Amino acid sequence: MASKGNINLSRNKLILSALSIQLSLDSNQFSSDVVENDIKSMYNILKSSKNERPTENNDQMTKWIAFAESFPTESSACFEVLKGLNEDLVLKSVLLGNGLKPSEADVIVFSVIHSSVIELSKSDKEKLPHLMRWIDYIQSKVDLGNVFKKILHEKTPFEPHLHLQGTKAADKVEVESGAKKVAESPKVADKPEAEVKTKKSEDPKAKKSDNAKATGNKEASKEKKKAPEAETVEKDKEVSVSLLNIKVGLISKAWKHPSADSLLVEEIDVGEGKLRQVVSGLAKFCTPEQLTNRLVVLITNVKPGKLRDVMSEGLVLCASNDDHTIVEPLQPPEGAKVGECISFSGIDGKPEDVLNPKKKQLDKITPHLYTDEKGIATFKGIPFMTSAGPCSSSISKASIK
Repeated sequence: MASKGNINLSRNKLILSALSIQLSLDSNQFSSDVVENDIKSMYNILKSSKNERPTENNDQMTKWIAFAESFPTESSACFEVLKGLNEDLVLKSVLLGNGLKPSEADVIVFSVIHSSVIELSKSDKEKLPHLMRWIDYIQSKVDLGNVFKKILHEKTPFEPHLHLQGTKAADKVEVESGAKKVAESPKVADKPEAEVKTKKSEDPKAKKSDNAKATGNKEASKEKKKAPEAETVEKDKEVSVSLLNIKVGLISKAWKHPSADSLLVEEIDVGEGKLRQVVSGLAKFCTPEQLTNRLVVLITNVKPGKLRDVMSEGLVLCASNDDHTIVEPLQPPEGAKVGECISFSGIDGKPEDVLNPKKKQLDKITPHLYTDEKGIATFKGIPFMTSAGPCSSSISKASIK
């Protein structure tokens, strides 16, 4: 059995290689005794070699270096520590920084836990969904393929976020209802086309009717030619994000839905003097405690309604990747004010008092909501702006709904 000292030395060699890649350094330029230092000293040596301050984000960096230093060498104790890390990663995709780029802390922690995670069984990996999502993200953003074997796992599909308008379930009911009406309507026997034409030609009233219809069709055609521009303007207005009343909100309290395992209920402050109650499909992705005191982006003018007998008065906007295995609420920037409206440069207009579910306005707008390559939340590429800057997500090129 390898001694703890040998294990730590092996870990430090991996950390040195991984950090060198992250910092664009050549690991061969450092003497072999560098890895005999503790992780903090080794990290400081590498940062100093680039003339960079080694203690940026000092408290948080120190926290994750301490985590790496204390990570157990005994496999039996590793899983419990990994469960704690999984909880830390519920609402973020990186350990430290602005949420868009893995930090040195991410690389150090990844290097330390790699050998333990790769040995986990399939069932144990399934118990750590947020950790596995973070590992996927680090492996996709930092080129560590020459240092570590890629950690593979089966992804759990994401159940889309619930809202009150234009859901697939509602569309299904509407389609089934329409189909039923068609089925119940009396059948009309088909007649030969020639027979119909002959009868019409013999009937003088039919001729008169046909003439009137032709005149009417010409008039209608003229009207259509006059108004294509007006139609285009109306269509653009119909799908404009200006119809939505989007605000920065603060979740003051959250709890599990009493009768639906996939739902959470939140009380959200949007600067109205009273809290709004909102039901969200986030129970599989975070706990109520992890949502509490978190800033979110909220559509406040969806039509209030009950979801499984609990009233909901808004929609928390979330970003998700293409296969819906990663999801997180949009993040307003630090310094954004509770209750301030999200704006879009060059887009003006008064939001609807309440969105009309029959017009399916939200369903027409959400396909144009997405994050760009930097994770900035946008409508057709125009950022969601607050007084403190744009809203964002750690998921780039994500859909928003």
